[in-house]
Amino acid sequence: MMRRRHFLRQASAGLLAAPALLLPHRARANEPVDVELVLAVDVSRSVDPDEQELQFRGYANAFRDRRLIDGISRGAVGSIAVTFFTWSDWNVQELLIPWTRVGDTRSAHAFAEALDAAPRRTFLYTSISGAIDYAATLFGQGYEGTRQVVDISGDGVNNSGRPLSDARAEALAKGIVLNGLAVLDSNPPPAQFASLNPPLDEYYRDQVIGGPGAFLMVAEGFEAFESAVRRKIIREIASNPPPGPLVERAFA
Repeated sequence: MMRRRHFLRQASAGLLAAPALLLPHRARANEPVDVELVLAVDVSRSVDPDEQELQFRGYANAFRDRRLIDGISRGAVGSIAVTFFTWSDWNVQELLIPWTRVGDTRSAHAFAEALDAAPRRTFLYTSISGAIDYAATLFGQGYEGTRQVVDISGDGVNNSGRPLSDARAEALAKGIVLNGLAVLDSNPPPAQFASLNPPLDEYYRDQVIGGPGAFLMVAEGFEAFESAVRRKIIREIASNPPPGPLVERAFA
């Protein structure tokens, strides 16, 4: 009898514990933010070291700008999530700053300092399609925004990887907004070479950007990059982006 009671107690304890073992692990909910913003920066060989430095410094100084911080604070949530990677060849994308919540001066300046300290490297080709494909895999990692935006800056047309139209179409089908920052070369190539490709601003307007409220910022030379990127990000993080021009231009 004692043995039977001991067996029943063990069986009951096992049955009571079983539901806890069978319960699925509850995934941690993503933190809400106003915007998930991916900053994708061209480091192909057409971008020399001085121009690359202007790009990095432009993004860093944008996050030190009081107007940008004020714009973030006016959002419904009052914060954004931002990540930064560089891109070149179809298989070259380097994540330099992982997803970071920015909601006040301290966090914005910390992001800027991370950009100051990030390595500068140059590669070969220009794969906008590869950059879009990579950017599309980054969303939903710890944050959930009302909008998912990719900010693509570059100074050349797609010349590596799969067709740009395919990558663009797949990203748009996922609800991702593609904005562009085209940097026009202050020393354009000779006319016989320039005729091989459409003007870069027209190329970005017609073949890169897309999605609700998408727009293109054009920097008239790398010297205008800082002004362009600051204006661009302020517009991107607006809680309810007002209708604006499809193409804006920034000058040094």
